[in-house]
Amino acid sequence: MAKYKKRIADEILKRKILGKGAVLIEGPKWCGKTTTAKQLAESMLDLGDSSVLKHSLQMIEINPNALLAGATPRLIDEWQALPFIWDSIRSEVDKRGEPSQFILTGSSVLPEAEETIHSGTGRFAHIMMRPMSLYESGESSGSISLRDLFEGKAIDIQQNKLTMEDIAYLVCRGGWPWATLISKEVALDQAFDYVDSVINRDIQRVDKVKRSSERTKLLLRSYARNISQQVSYATIRKDMISNDASTLDEDTVADYIKALKKLFVIEDMVAWNPNLRSKAAIRTSDTRHFVDPSIGTAVLGLGPNDLINDLDSFGFLFEDMVVRDLRVYAEALNGKLYHYRDSSGLECDTVLHRRDGSYAFLEVKLGGEGRINEGAANMLELSNNIDTDKMTRPSFMAVIIGIGEHAYRRKDGVYVIPIGCLKD
Repeated sequence: MAKYKKRIADEILKRKILGKGAVLIEGPKWCGKTTTAKQLAESMLDLGDSSVLKHSLQMIEINPNALLAGATPRLIDEWQALPFIWDSIRSEVDKRGEPSQFILTGSSVLPEAEETIHSGTGRFAHIMMRPMSLYESGESSGSISLRDLFEGKAIDIQQNKLTMEDIAYLVCRGGWPWATLISKEVALDQAFDYVDSVINRDIQRVDKVKRSSERTKLLLRSYARNISQQVSYATIRKDMISNDASTLDEDTVADYIKALKKLFVIEDMVAWNPNLRSKAAIRTSDTRHFVDPSIGTAVLGLGPNDLINDLDSFGFLFEDMVVRDLRVYAEALNGKLYHYRDSSGLECDTVLHRRDGSYAFLEVKLGGEGRINEGAANMLELSNNIDTDKMTRPSFMAVIIGIGEHAYRRKDGVYVIPIGCLKD
């Protein structure tokens, strides 16, 4: 059996399960939800097994409590295959009156409201899991901690061991746990298999709506070409329509995107709305992102050498990987990730805003002194526009890079941090 690689979600799950009767772990399939849940669970009902599901469908009508009997915490894997079990769990949590009773995992979002009697508010805690960050998979040294930077701790110069070739490979391999345990050549196949499953099977099953596999592929390809950019549905439609019927409209595009969000394939980034002295209008368009950059490379048929030969595409897909990692780290810091852009053209790739009100500006650049200077200048200008009568200044500012030998602090106070040095 392969050795379990510790996940940042491990500690989050331990904390959440102590405060609620049940914890729901959501995220894309193959990202490790079940394996992580098994580390804490004492018994399991595997609804991903067709024979178990068939039996459970019969039992839910006769004696639903029999499905919930077992040592606690009891893991209900792929619970959405039997949505009515949600209300049975909620009722059982109320009846038992104790925390740490159930862990649920699911690779699509909650059913529509009418499918369940009660939302579970107050009984269920929620955790979002994503594919592995580079720190979790072992590629990042973790020598620079975001938590330390938020706490104002100084950092020493740290060495980055990841090369351009390494970064290109890691973007294409992705953070799928199994891919981190097998040979490099075979590991690159995992994202292709994932995309194939989404296009040909999952898109049909997510909400019982029949959708075209070909349109799904076209949409994913358009997303990949526009990754890490703020493009409209109209732009995506225009990109798709050259290869699709003229009947394709924006509502159809929106429907497919909604379905892919339910499957946790797409995870766009919303705009940050700070208090500013500037009167420039804030742009509210979402930045387009996959839950893992390898989805983009796979749907476009790209490998590591293709990225190295096309640095513009490499840069956008690298940003997608950094966003994945920052989202994983943000969960541990009680934070969320946003982007900023206004009508004057001032922008910041990511803003990590924590629940306590502290935040950091983080620009993403593949590498190069000119790009680093550009990112630092953007963040410094944005920081100077903050209305400090209404909110604090950022705790720190950093340019996250892929290619560079060291992590260090510039004279202007902006950090330069290779993604190969970063952790939560």
